[in-house]
Amino acid sequence: MNTNVQDAGSRGAGLKAGALAGLIAGAVFMMMEMGLVAMAGDSPWGPPRMIAAIVMGEGVLPPPATFDLMILMAAMAVHFMLSIVIGVVFALVARRFGLVMAVVAGAVVGLGLYVVNFYGFTAIFPWFAMARNTISIVSHIAFGVVLGLSYRMLAK
Repeated sequence: MNTNVQDAGSRGAGLKAGALAGLIAGAVFMMMEMGLVAMAGDSPWGPPRMIAAIVMGEGVLPPPATFDLMILMAAMAVHFMLSIVIGVVFALVARRFGLVMAVVAGAVVGLGLYVVNFYGFTAIFPWFAMARNTISIVSHIAFGVVLGLSYRMLAK
């Protein structure tokens, strides 16, 4: 078989693994973020409202931080699209990493995403500043760790 065809095939499989790893990491992140926020005594619906406000505008921001299906659907669409993109980009960079390096790189990516989201994007989305906290840091690092671990396991 032609080496170029093999390379393209393995690259495609790696990108699929990255997309799926992004979805897995995104799901873990969202559950963790909402769970930790609830354990801290705040509404678990606050984080999805902050994400949904990216496309729906500031009118969906808390208060109230109550459940709303349309807001949740908008938040999940934005969140999971971004998670897939991040997973694919990660796959391009980490395709030759072993398990430990992929997990470490994932943690660094997660921390970097936190910094970009909560210190860079606040110029466009100022409401992100209200979520500069330990829960967000831990959840973003966990996203990265799960991304690296999932990618390595799926790209075998």
